[in-house]
Amino acid sequence: MVGLVVLGFLYYRPFTSYLETKKALDQRAAEVRALEQQHRVLEKRLARAGSELVLVRKARELSLVKPGERLFIVKGIPEWRQRRHAPARDAR
Repeated sequence: MVGLVVLGFLYYRPFTSYLETKKALDQRAAEVRALEQQHRVLEKRLARAGSELVLVRKARELSLVKPGERLFIVKGIPEWRQRRHAPARDAR
């Protein structure tokens, strides 16, 4: 009987370590599956995006610039367009 208690005591730590490691491994495997799913979704989006021109246009809409480029923010474009297309007034 004492031998079983000693044997149980000796196996307690390795067994709990095994269970903790198995739990961590299961969590990591779930993370990998989620990342693989996200990768597949992104690959599909990239395939649908089409050409490089489409990607560049989308990046510009998000205010992204290429390395070495400068971003300029121009305000008042709708008002400028209205003035540009407004009928000309006679200067008489």
